[in-house]
Amino acid sequence: MQQRLPSLVDEPLAFAHRGARAHARENTIEAFQLALKLGANGLESDVWMTSDGEVVLDHDGVVRSRARKRLISDVTRQGLPSHIPTVGEFFDSCGTNFSFSVDIKDERATDGLVSVAKECAFDLSRLFVCHWKSAECFAIRDRHHDVKVVDSTRLQRLKDGPEMRAALLANKGIDVLNMHISDWNGGLVTMMHRFNVQAFGWDAQFPTALSKGLLMGLDGIYSDHVDRLVESYDQVIGHVPRL
Repeated sequence: MQQRLPSLVDEPLAFAHRGARAHARENTIEAFQLALKLGANGLESDVWMTSDGEVVLDHDGVVRSRARKRLISDVTRQGLPSHIPTVGEFFDSCGTNFSFSVDIKDERATDGLVSVAKECAFDLSRLFVCHWKSAECFAIRDRHHDVKVVDSTRLQRLKDGPEMRAALLANKGIDVLNMHISDWNGGLVTMMHRFNVQAFGWDAQFPTALSKGLLMGLDGIYSDHVDRLVESYDQVIGHVPRL
């Protein structure tokens, strides 16, 4: 096996994308609990706010009832299907012994997410708040100094190039650049690390991509297949640490 390039962190994060999505219904308590049981040290989901101000976890933010679709933002918590958990229910059921990566799909939910995490005694330094707009990342950093802020994008969207983006993120105090696993190579990861910006890779589904991402020094990697992720982690780095 080729030599592994160093990460910025001692123990890279193995994120279960939407819970153990390949093994259970995504974004459910059952999927999150299974992901932890399978060995993930990170969980990933998306956050929305209901019409009555509850912060909940769901991917597309749409509730389907027969032929009708409604936005979660137009539905009360009581009107949601039972499989959609609130952030509070998530922490009550899964505990706090993991890192948590959250895509902000409803920008009204950001402050509520951080507030609930704090109320549940979750370590905010392990809360990774992700957004696809850099300007929103900067706004989140200005409001919340204890969380990790993640700029999620694609390589082709970096119009000024990856080095300029790395410099900008470092200047603004953004912790992580998150790109598709296919966008990364060892040189790009090393460059991000020179600016003290962590590198995360998403959509790593197969053993080859998982091992390659870990070998190039990614600090975090997302997969639907927790079993493959944990196996690759064990082979490249060693047993997945929880703390």
